[in-house]
Amino acid sequence: MQLEARKYLYDIQDAAGLAAQFTAGKTFADYQTDPMLRLAVERAFSIIGEALNQLARVDAALAAAITDSRNIIAFRNILIHAYANVDDRIVWEIVEYKLPVLIREAADLMNQPDEAP
Repeated sequence: MQLEARKYLYDIQDAAGLAAQFTAGKTFADYQTDPMLRLAVERAFSIIGEALNQLARVDAALAAAITDSRNIIAFRNILIHAYANVDDRIVWEIVEYKLPVLIREAADLMNQPDEAP
């Protein structure tokens, strides 16, 4: 795996871990009533989507190994460009059901050995 691809994968893993950390022990009601939590989670998802978009440019096959990679990038675009239309329920569903998968997949990809030159 090239260094640039590894950097983007690290950014995905780091932001996903932070989103999980921010939401640990929280409920949907907590998320709805805490603007700092909402902004932090949305920012983490924005970073994930942008890093995945950049990863797809340098290593499309690696990016495609992440489940729903196209949807993650599309979600980033919504967060950035259509932020007024973000539905808290959708964000929370992603936190609960998609984020654990992303964390596992990013860790698995990061643990792959680098190719010999």
